[in-house]
Parts: sequence; structure tokens; C-alpha cells
Amino acid sequence: MCRSAAAVLTALLCAARLCAAGRNQPLNYRPIIGVLAQENLPDDQYAHGFSYIAASYVKYLEGAGARVVPVRINRTEGEYANIFNAINGLLLPGGDVDIQTSQYSRAAKIFYDLALKANDAGDYFPIWGTCQGFQQLSVLTANKNLLTLTNTKAVALPLTLTPATQSSRLFRSFPKDLLQSLAEENITANFHKWSLSLQNYSRNAKLKRFYKVLSTNNDGKKEFISTMEAHRYPFYAVQWHPEKTPFEWVDKPGMTHSPAAIRASFYTSSFFVSEAMKNQHHFSSLVEEERALIYNFSPVFRGMNSIFIQNYYFD
Repeated sequence: MCRSAAAVLTALLCAARLCAAGRNQPLNYRPIIGVLAQENLPDDQYAHGFSYIAASYVKYLEGAGARVVPVRINRTEGEYANIFNAINGLLLPGGDVDIQTSQYSRAAKIFYDLALKANDAGDYFPIWGTCQGFQQLSVLTANKNLLTLTNTKAVALPLTLTPATQSSRLFRSFPKDLLQSLAEENITANFHKWSLSLQNYSRNAKLKRFYKVLSTNNDGKKEFISTMEAHRYPFYAVQWHPEKTPFEWVDKPGMTHSPAAIRASFYTSSFFVSEAMKNQHHFSSLVEEERALIYNFSPVFRGMNSIFIQNYYFD
């Protein structure tokens, strides 16, 4: 057998094992999803400790039936491995840190590698990346930064859905009228200056092999990818912010709270939580579980004019 044929066969076998793992395991109706913290913003007057998580990501997951564990930065690989084996999925949130040198990026890589290994072994472990999380996943997969500047700070856009949408895991259960709203209405909140252009994606073999493009957008000069999912792994990435629509209230262009936007937020979070339900990881005891949950921390109200209304802060 030639090397290329062997590679294809290996990929098909891995995909089959992953599909079987997600389909045959009993569902876990008490999912716990990790949300990765990141370094505090330098101008955050409310910050204490070293890192934060915007509360909107926590509410986004809780509203779809999950509990949340904060995954703090500056931990050892062994500590991250223990957390990985206790949670049922990971969300990489948006923010503003260096996605190659920060502690956020270091932790993301550790979990990304653990998830690849687990899924290859039939242990279904999903990852979701939003905005910066999308960008982080692209860097981890390509092993280089292929992002480019776009004029997309504080703008709401419709999605240009690709033909792959209909067969995608993410979108195929969305109601037709909601997909139509996503395609025709300005209901996806964009707050980013860096994007993965369709051109850079198309020129990179690693990205093309790993992800299929579900939607694109255009800032008037560049077409960039706004939604993608992995071919063989339960990894999902959106450049837009579904969590902002129901849970952030800063009065800026790009923020939208229409019924269709709220529905889109819920359908994305519900989908990801349903993916986490296919994972059987658990804490070693209820005591350890309770100690790890976000309920042990209190969010800080940062004012109605803040980009994040509430943040959790961690040492």
C-alpha cells in the first residue's frame, strides 16, 4: 500500500472510531465544561489576581445545561492533565492576549494536544473556540500565525454560508428559518481586528486537511473565515461572538439583541453542550468536583459601559 493510501485509511479509521465513540456512549446529562482563563487586561481597573474569565461565557454554557470549571493559567502540565480527565469539553474564549507567547496560549496547546490524543483513542472530547479562541485553534493547527488585519471591530454581519453547512455537525440541526436569518441579517457580533483570510487558509495544507469552512465574511477588502469545524475531531471555531448577544450590554455598534440573534446564541451553546454530553470524564470525587466549579467564585460587576459587564478574577 502506498503512503498516501495508508494515510487516508488511517484517517478513515480514526474518524470511524471517533464517530462510534460519540454515538455509542451513554449521554452524560451532568456535563462540566472548562473555560480557559487569560492574563488580565492591563487597563482593567477592576482586576485582581493574574487572570480573568468574562462571565458571559459562563452564562452562555450554563444556559444550555452545563456547569463550568475555570481553567486557570500558570499551572503545570500535570495539573492540566488532571483537569482534562475531569471535564467534558473546553471553551477557548475571546480576549486580547498573544496567542503564541501568553500563558493562555500555552494552556490551550496542552489541552489541544491532549484532546487530539484522546479523540484518536476514541475518547470523545470537544473544543470550542470563540474569536481569539478561533484564532488560537488556527495557530495550533497550522503551527504558525496566518492571521491578517481586517476592519471588523464592533460590526454585526450576516454569515456567508458555504455548501458544507448542510452536512456540518454544527449547523445541520439549526432550523431553516434561523439559518436564513444568519445568512440575511446582521446578527453576528464581530469584535476582532485579526482574521484568518480564506486565501491564507486555502494556501495552508494543514488547515485545509483539518478544518472545513462553514461560513465566511468580508470586510470590504478581505474575505475571512467566520465559522469552521474540524473534519475528524469535535473541534469548532467561530470568529463571531454568540455569547455577547444575550449577556453583554455595552452600547456599541456590532451588539445586537434581536430574537434571531438570541436564538443563534442558544443553538450554538446547546450544540456544544450536547457534544460535551458525549464525554464520560469525571472528577475523582464529589468533593473535588465541588471544589473546582465556578460557583466558588463571584463575578465582579464592571459597569454597563464595559465590553465585559462582569468578570471572574483568579490568582
